[in-house]
Amino acid sequence: MNPRRIRAATLLAAAALALTAACAAPDGGATRPAAAGRGAAAKLPTTDVTGHVKKDPAAAELLPAEVRKRGTLTLAASVGGSPPGATYLPDGKTVVGQDIDFADAVAKVLGLRFTREEASFEAILPALGSGKYDLGTGNFGVTRDRKKTIDFVTYINDGQGFAVRDDSPLKKVTDLTQLCGLTVATSAGTTFEATLEQSRSRCTKAGEKPYEVKTYAEQGALWISLQQGRSDVVMSTINGLRYAVRQQEGLRFLNEYQRLDVGFAFKKGSELTPAFRAAVNRLKKDGTYDRILKKWGTTGSAIDASRINPPAKE
Repeated sequence: MNPRRIRAATLLAAAALALTAACAAPDGGATRPAAAGRGAAAKLPTTDVTGHVKKDPAAAELLPAEVRKRGTLTLAASVGGSPPGATYLPDGKTVVGQDIDFADAVAKVLGLRFTREEASFEAILPALGSGKYDLGTGNFGVTRDRKKTIDFVTYINDGQGFAVRDDSPLKKVTDLTQLCGLTVATSAGTTFEATLEQSRSRCTKAGEKPYEVKTYAEQGALWISLQQGRSDVVMSTINGLRYAVRQQEGLRFLNEYQRLDVGFAFKKGSELTPAFRAAVNRLKKDGTYDRILKKWGTTGSAIDASRINPPAKE
């Protein structure tokens, strides 16, 4: 294994582990380290694409009266993944990312202020049902299982894909049975984990050894497992994979597997969803939507219009 690959991946993992520890600080005031990776922090875009956004009275009127009066909502955000997901600038304090820009823009359209609280990806959706948070962001894909307990307001279309080392014989994964006998790394509590676990038995039925699924809470640990050969392939978000392989030597994006609508997440039956849909559609109309996607290099993830609980593919 190339020592430079291992060294770069080790730095990435160390930063991610430190980030997780900081996010768990009880006082919430710890200074977090910047995201690591070859030039990752330096390349993070910081252009302000939401400063011009004005309140839309028609969209704001769709909010429940008590919310309009209070003027605030609690937003749970998953921070620390690969950009364009939410991550930190080198100052260790400022959070940036596509989700951050969309949330900031929607808040301005609705005349609200979001109280942002960091939470792990897998903890956010259950906490919405308990009422701990009003809404959540974290590149949450719309699935049939999630729609049983969660309402979604869509704003992009991302999905599932694969990345491998340069020396991998894999060229394209169109069927999960192509992974039989391999070790697949992915993030815990995600649609990727669910998709992989649901299909493992297909290898046995085909007379082949099932693939092994290794889950990681930290992105850095996930990537170092691939770099060091402890996993053969990574399954994650299409946009996140494309960004990550640009920052690390010896890796390549393999292919998209399936697309999923992504949205703001709310507890089932939330009265907030019509206002948020109107706000996203307002951003599309005034051009802010396109500016956000261009900033993060994700124009291929644009949707025609925001929807509440669109049909899920799985």
